[in-house]
Amino acid sequence: MRWDDFRRSDNVEDDRDGGGYGGGYGGGFGIPIGSGGLGIGTIAVLALIGWATGINPAILIGGAEMVSRTHYEQPHRQAPTRTGRPSDATGDFVAAVLGNTEDTWSDIFRQSGREYRPPRLRLYRGGEQGGCGFAQAAMGPFYCPNDRRIYLDTSFFRDMQVRFHGCSGKACEFAEAYVIAHEVGHHVQNLLGVLPKAASLQRAAGSKAAANRVQVRVELQADCLAGVWANHSNQRWKTIEPGDVEAALQTAAAIGDDRLQKQAQGYVVPDAFTHGSSAQRQRWFNTGLKQGKVSACDTFAAAQL
Repeated sequence: MRWDDFRRSDNVEDDRDGGGYGGGYGGGFGIPIGSGGLGIGTIAVLALIGWATGINPAILIGGAEMVSRTHYEQPHRQAPTRTGRPSDATGDFVAAVLGNTEDTWSDIFRQSGREYRPPRLRLYRGGEQGGCGFAQAAMGPFYCPNDRRIYLDTSFFRDMQVRFHGCSGKACEFAEAYVIAHEVGHHVQNLLGVLPKAASLQRAAGSKAAANRVQVRVELQADCLAGVWANHSNQRWKTIEPGDVEAALQTAAAIGDDRLQKQAQGYVVPDAFTHGSSAQRQRWFNTGLKQGKVSACDTFAAAQL
């Protein structure tokens, strides 16, 4: 992946040395679903938690109704802001990718007569208090609609290689960029009003399985929007190198619900899917990548995912 020429974003908050914020939330583990966190890694982590604790992962995964519990109107306590471009290699990469998503989505929004308002991205280590509650590294990256922030403990990038076998070597850079772009995709959904509408659909759903199906469409749309970003970024900056797309697709497959459930419990429960199968995640990322249009990402209108 070519990213050296990307503009570095000023919207990165680096709290990796801040020791977290909020205190008093120790003990056990937190999952950012009660206040609306949307994460690419949450299902992966729930499967691992189930495996480690002996709890049936289907119970944990089936409870991940992230959109339906989002409180868009409620006030929230905001963590102190610590801004500035990180100076380390990983932080510089994150700032570069985020800056590129800002430039890319600003162009896309401008073409449709809209203004793109970028999210902030909070880097943290271990744990962090934010608008969707207490974040922990085990949750994986996620987007919080309440404070319009992406929360990222970069140890997830290591997990992609070691635990999920999503990529290897330099090809991981594009896969890591895909992870960030997926969370930015949730922010785009928020700006376009998709997330509040999805929350209404989930509240009206007659069952947990029906609510999960709405969540799957939200997540697959974010995958597709990540593909749209990759398409436009490549057109302007010649971002993609040989092997990059394959690495991103491999990562998408590695964190598909079916693959993670199979690894964790030996069988698949489709009604418990909240992010989509490996094939679905690959298909929708490819759709966005090939067509480069937001209109191609209408997973809610698609009869077949």
